[in-house]
Amino acid sequence: MATRREARFKLCRRFGVNVFGHAKALKRVKKDQRQKKLSEYGLQLLEKQKVKAYYNLLERQFVRYYDRAKKMPGVTGQNMLILLECRLDNLVYRIGFGNSIRQSRQMVNHGHILVNGRRVDIPSYQCKVGDVIELREASRENEMFKSNFQELKSFDLPYITKEEEAFKGTLTRLPQREELPIEVNETLIVELYSK
Repeated sequence: MATRREARFKLCRRFGVNVFGHAKALKRVKKDQRQKKLSEYGLQLLEKQKVKAYYNLLERQFVRYYDRAKKMPGVTGQNMLILLECRLDNLVYRIGFGNSIRQSRQMVNHGHILVNGRRVDIPSYQCKVGDVIELREASRENEMFKSNFQELKSFDLPYITKEEEAFKGTLTRLPQREELPIEVNETLIVELYSK
């Protein structure tokens, strides 16, 4: 399986946004640092790379999500972000089982997560409205997973309900664009791919 291996904090500094959710990611940003003016293509490319970094995707996967979103009714950019937000590894992160998207992806790969009572080990699994995502019974004893879920309250999103005693979360509805906790301009991505 291919993985992204570039320097994460360097990416955050280049984007000017903490895409990995690490506390020290933007610590070395210089306030008075002058950046060269980007062209229109440069801005579009930067937004695409930012979304790929947020969701930990490679180019081929990202293009597939764009193609699926283009075929759906509605606004292509918003559809793409909603599809990405409903990935299993992302929902595991948003519910609070993992403290980063990378840790959440590894939890799914290693079989710690159940969807509607069945083990799913595919991080790109597309969750539907009403899916119940829970930590496997044997994994609830793990101190790291327990502390992540009970202590980290990083996301309180209206489209996810959490049951802390049962170690579960439910996708109650599809998210709206303004509810997504990411800072991107998806129209620039659509313009980039529609050339």
